[in-house]
Amino acid sequence: MTDHPQSGKGTRRHRRSATTLSSLTPSAGPTILVVEDERIVARDLQQRLKKLGFSVPDIASTGEEALRKAEAVQPQLVLMDINLKGSMDGIEAARIIGDRLKIPVMFLSAYGDEATVQKARLLGPVDYLGKPFEDQQLYAALNKFFFRSSGPKRK
Repeated sequence: MTDHPQSGKGTRRHRRSATTLSSLTPSAGPTILVVEDERIVARDLQQRLKKLGFSVPDIASTGEEALRKAEAVQPQLVLMDINLKGSMDGIEAARIIGDRLKIPVMFLSAYGDEATVQKARLLGPVDYLGKPFEDQQLYAALNKFFFRSSGPKRK
């Protein structure tokens, strides 16, 4: 088994998956803002995303904080929980972030009732993942989004 010169990893399968992410994204990885009101869940998600090669410079726990941090960080994507502490839920925060900052949002929520899902989908999110989700599901949704947004452009 030979080591891959850049990653130090030796399996062909590992090199292929690493190449897929690196070929679609800048070297530091796409920037994602996590908006989740449960601190432990937010930190866990931040670490999971970093392991997948993404940059997660900040976390917000309320809709108001999400607006401020999205404006400051200018992420390429916001991962937004729907049920947030404070006066603004994730759906309203996503609407404002989309309208004002033109930053796409992917919803992550344990609330999968039809009314909530329909209300969220009206905003045209990148995706809607129900909690709990596996890393593979999250990676597939993120990879699909970043491939579409940074893939080959048609003239």
